[in-house]
Formats: sequence, C-alpha cells, structure tokens
Amino acid sequence: MFRNQYDNDVSTWSPQGRIHQVEYAVEAVKQGSAAIGLRSNEYAVLLALKRSSGELASYQKKLIKIDEHMGIAIAGLTSDARVLSNFMRTEAMRSKMLYDRPIPIQRIVSTIADKAQVNTQQYGRRPYGVGLLVIGYDETGPHLYESSPSGTCFEYFAMSIGARSQSAKTYLEKNYEQFANASLDDLVRHGLLALRDTLQQDKELNIHNTSIGIVGKNEDFHIIEGDALQKYLELLGDETSRTRRGAEGRSASDSIAAETSREDSNTQVDHGDVAPMDTDN
Repeated sequence: MFRNQYDNDVSTWSPQGRIHQVEYAVEAVKQGSAAIGLRSNEYAVLLALKRSSGELASYQKKLIKIDEHMGIAIAGLTSDARVLSNFMRTEAMRSKMLYDRPIPIQRIVSTIADKAQVNTQQYGRRPYGVGLLVIGYDETGPHLYESSPSGTCFEYFAMSIGARSQSAKTYLEKNYEQFANASLDDLVRHGLLALRDTLQQDKELNIHNTSIGIVGKNEDFHIIEGDALQKYLELLGDETSRTRRGAEGRSASDSIAAETSREDSNTQVDHGDVAPMDTDN
C-alpha cells in the first residue's frame, strides 16, 4: 500500500524534498537484527545478534569476511548483502592483482556508497535494503564505517544499526571515550554490553545468537562463533540478559524510553522473524 503518490518510484521527489523509496529502504535496515561496531587505536570489532526463522532453522549469518584485513556486519535484507559482499570481494581481489596490495578501507566503502547511490537516482531500480558496518585495518590503522541504502557513508568510533539500535547507541555514546586505549578484551566487553541492550526483555546473549568479528594490528579478520565465544561471554559475568541497572538506578529498558513507537513495533517482528530480514537461505 502506497503512502502517497510520490512513492511509486525512486526518481520522484515529494513536495517536502523527500524520496520515499529511499526512506523505505532505511526502514528495512531498522527491522534487521542489531549489529554493533567499535574501534580502538589497535583493533576494530564487530558484534551482531543472530536470528533464527524458527526452532527447526539454523541462525542466519550476520558477519561476512571480505578480505584478510576487512569484514562487514549486516542489518536488513541478507540477499542484498550477499550481492554487495560479493562485489566487495571482487574489488579487494582486483586491488591485489593490479596493485599488489590490500585495498584501503576508505576506498572500498566509497565504492559501495557510489554503487548504492546509483540505485537512488535511476528509474526502474530500487535501493539496496541493507545497511553495512565495515571494519578493517590498513596502513593508517583500524577503521569503522557505516554505509546506508541512501548512498551515504561515515566513519565512526562506534556505531550500531538494526532493531533497537538506539539502545546500543546510548551506551556507546556514554562510554566511547574509553575505547581508544582499551585492550581487545575490554573492547569486546563494551560491545557485548551495548549489544545486550538491544535484546528483548526475555532474551539473553549466548553462543548461538551472538557473533564477533575482530581485526587489528598483526591480526587478520576472523569471526568468533560457537564454543569459542564462551570466554568472551564470561566477561559479562551474570549480566548476559537485559537486566543491568544504570548509574541513575534505572533499568536498561527505562533508559531508552525516548525510543519511538515505530521501534517498539519493530520489536514485535522479532518474535516471528517472518519478514525476509537477516535470513540466510
């Protein structure tokens, strides 16, 4: 059902100066399960909350390795993410073949943003319905970028995307000054605390629904899942569920009361995972 007569295609502007099809694509990202990225002076880390479409299904893939020095986390349509990740791998391979060096992180992110922007300008196309967090390590150090369906990209100290991501942003904004000189374990712990704040009230982090990706100085990008993840979850102690009390005596759920009713409705989507968001066929 169309919102109005200006959302029939991506090349039509509304009188308010908006492109509704692009906004719809951004909404698709907000319905995907949460993904978080943060970086220090030596490391960059991705953390993602995995979903399962049912009790008989496996958990979907949220982190994707692009090259030895780079990886991405996704939120939104996994099928679109698969197309973009294959494109990024091709570009990384081309850089090695032509220039005999890993592709700079900023260059590949700009290329992806340009590719996404084309779909917001030409009639008959649709924007990609997926948001990316890109981490990597090159000669200038660790990097964290966010790329959105609108074709924009920004570098961050820490960032979160997906459902209830505002909860994680609140934590990251309060603690980001500690990230620069943090050890790898401390950086992962901060990421897990932020990721935990995106959970529903009756859920907790475990080795099945959590993924961690790490890259850094003298350390290639690698993904940690399954039993290998347990030692990082133990950094949280008994705080794996969303019951932490804040400094002002409020629970995590109270601290995000400013979130919109739209995000609350997105929470209901998580119960069934019916929509094709973050599912891997």
